[in-house]
Amino acid sequence: MRIGLLVCDHVRDELLPIEGDYADMFRDLVGREGVEVEAFDVVEGELTDDLDSMDGWIITGSKWSVFDEEPWIQHLADLTRRLVDEHHKVVGVCFGHQMLAHALGGEVRRSERGWGVGVRQVAIEEAPDWMGGHNGSFKVLHSHQDQVETLPPDGRTLASTEHCPISMLAIGDNAWGIQGHPEYSREYSRAALEFRRDRVIPGPLVDEALATFDEAPDRDLIADWIVRFFG
Repeated sequence: MRIGLLVCDHVRDELLPIEGDYADMFRDLVGREGVEVEAFDVVEGELTDDLDSMDGWIITGSKWSVFDEEPWIQHLADLTRRLVDEHHKVVGVCFGHQMLAHALGGEVRRSERGWGVGVRQVAIEEAPDWMGGHNGSFKVLHSHQDQVETLPPDGRTLASTEHCPISMLAIGDNAWGIQGHPEYSREYSRAALEFRRDRVIPGPLVDEALATFDEAPDRDLIADWIVRFFG
């Protein structure tokens, strides 16, 4: 199985020693026998001309917003529409989740609820076959200000939290997105939160997020969902 990773950002140099760059995190997340992950830096315009060369595509997180007027973001929106319209399988993570909604006619905006950070429990509302019959809820690390507020046409909500009602979405049978970060380890997320403390995220909110880290996120479960979806 070959997975194309559309890399929309890079880890800060200060944090690289923890888990490497985002491509390394995703390779660690879904890497297993028979699975190859090929990364494309879409910020720098990297992409293969042969979209059929991959069994599926993952759109990563990013510090940018999907509504920022950056040429590469507009290009990625066009590419996202093409991938979905041509029935390639696509998974969006955080920014990638928002891009699926944004590119296909939904609404993404800065949340009035503020930052969503820490390990959050997400309630499942619909469980497609690739979720392997899992129902109830799961836990995943979050780090976001923007979120999907309105589904695109043909979109449906798979899972939700009180803070983020559209926490997982699906579009047709070939695209789904998750607001959380299954690729993050608690070690990396802790370091990223501390780096952002009082620079970007208020200190008390960082403390609240770190207090949730006793709960282990269901990283392997979500990794299995991704591989089953592509496979």
